[in-house]
Amino acid sequence: MIPENQLQRVREVFARNFAERGELGASVSVWQGRREILFLADGFMEKPRDGEASPWKHDTLVPVWSATKGPAAACVLRALDDADRSIDEPVAAVWPEFAASGKHALTFREVLAHRAGLASLDHPADLLDYDAVVRAIESQPPNLLPGEGHGYHPRTFGFLLDEIVRRLSGAPSLGEFWRDTFAGPHQLDFWIGLPESEAARVATLYPGKLFHSQEEAAFYGAFEDPASLTRRAFGSPRGLNTVTAMNDPRARAGGFPGMGGIGTARALAKFYALLAPTLSGKADTDGHDHVFLLPTAFECGFMKDPLDPGTGQKIRQHFGPSKQAFGHPGAGGSLAFYDPENDLAFAYVMNQMAYGVLPNPRSLDLVAALYGSTD
Repeated sequence: MIPENQLQRVREVFARNFAERGELGASVSVWQGRREILFLADGFMEKPRDGEASPWKHDTLVPVWSATKGPAAACVLRALDDADRSIDEPVAAVWPEFAASGKHALTFREVLAHRAGLASLDHPADLLDYDAVVRAIESQPPNLLPGEGHGYHPRTFGFLLDEIVRRLSGAPSLGEFWRDTFAGPHQLDFWIGLPESEAARVATLYPGKLFHSQEEAAFYGAFEDPASLTRRAFGSPRGLNTVTAMNDPRARAGGFPGMGGIGTARALAKFYALLAPTLSGKADTDGHDHVFLLPTAFECGFMKDPLDPGTGQKIRQHFGPSKQAFGHPGAGGSLAFYDPENDLAFAYVMNQMAYGVLPNPRSLDLVAALYGSTD
């Protein structure tokens, strides 16, 4: 079990985030042995006006952006299992229109591993127009050919998974499948498509100051080039291009499985502790990412820490020291993962975002404290 002194250190880092790092409202949940061993919540749901602000409570909801991709991947894996389909079958076996433009052999595994080469769409489609996005995906030839590596699909990933789940299960959407299969039966306060009845519990998101490490320099250089795959990927499909756009009720209700999940830290950590699939431990993708322009690794739709090909050691420890750990970060700093080696699940969510494509010190120092690797 995690020693009490390490849990105390997590509490201290959490408090430091508010005192020194501009945290507005946040929660942390840690599970081990299928039970919650630490829960923290503090701050405010919005910036104070005239000295007044709503306190951040245990059930405060907040958008977590790409941390949604973990639950979405689990939906695909469950739907494949329910339909008695192999992850290595072609997607076109259940979605025939997907075969167009040279995609007939692409498998579910390749889609989940960000190897489909569909990060960018040539035909403009609005993120709020689901049918138009799906048609654009169907007609899109791969941006990367087999053997050319992988590239993170920041936005199209959710639409790919959504349509796959619909085809496999007959569900009206991945969000409904998530609610019926995972969230409802297991009382997970996490939504992929927020109902109006829950709107009053959602914290307001705020953009933050630019934060990125030297490791992210190439990404930000490419992001300034409209012709780059990096820039095109983060604009496909178009819409919701600002942080504050996710405060719009239409966006919150949109149910985007790649970036639109809204929930609590407790729900995310509980998902990883109780329901996350068992992975093999060997990444489907590990190496240079043509969108992030830095090393990334994925297995079955979940992100992992990439390994140095020479030493076999982790290049970074966003998910703790275990090589088996997997999860997913979200834009601005949210982070959730499961470490099977230590039977440990962690989730951190917040509403004061920090720019950067990788997790920032607010979450990373919490993880380091949890594993006892801080001074």
